[in-house]
Amino acid sequence: AMSSVLQFTVDGFFLKKGFTKSLAMTFVSEIGDKTFFAAAILAMRYPRRLVLAGCVSALIVMTILSATVGWAAPNLISRKWTHHITTLLFFGFGLWSLWDGFKEGGGGSEELAEVEAELDSDMKANGKTAKDKTEDENKKQKRPFLTQFFSPIFLKAFSINFFGEFGDKSQLATIGLAADENPFGVVLGGVVAQLVCTTAAVIGGKSLASQISERIVALSGGMLFIIFGIQSFLTSVEA
Repeated sequence: AMSSVLQFTVDGFFLKKGFTKSLAMTFVSEIGDKTFFAAAILAMRYPRRLVLAGCVSALIVMTILSATVGWAAPNLISRKWTHHITTLLFFGFGLWSLWDGFKEGGGGSEELAEVEAELDSDMKANGKTAKDKTEDENKKQKRPFLTQFFSPIFLKAFSINFFGEFGDKSQLATIGLAADENPFGVVLGGVVAQLVCTTAAVIGGKSLASQISERIVALSGGMLFIIFGIQSFLTSVEA
């Protein structure tokens, strides 16, 4: 009985450790990310519930896939090597974020305008203006509630966020974190952070997005990655 309680306590510690690391890392990575701005803009044009559902679904799927890859990594490579790779990832992303932070301007209005321009050009490429496209897709919302989640709006929000995360710092960091920490805690922390950030973007809209300081977000994220890197470096792992 004592060993079961001890094992439960140990498992709970590593679950909580993976959760808090993933929560903090994902939050600072996503709050000023392009997918955050895309969610804010889409929510201005389409029904919020569909945009939120599409964005969050994509980010949850991506988080689970990334954590699964990270969890499987120690089975393909020795745990010692995955630990070293994760440590290098943290330091690398930390320096990358700090460099971006020193280069950035004060607010997020430039990237917001850039993402908005990309979405507008995508709509025009399909032969319709933003207004016409919005009217057409809003008409389709008269369908039953469940079938709405297979609508163009849901699929657009899902695809923009899913493919927007491929190769992103947060995706690669999630893989590395899941290889070094409890993958369930990593998934849970990542999902909670994604839900908070995306909900804020959808509800707050462009007014909130334009007020975000990319410099502060990048510098905060950089320092957090460096801290994780130092912690990982000081933690010894058996081969």
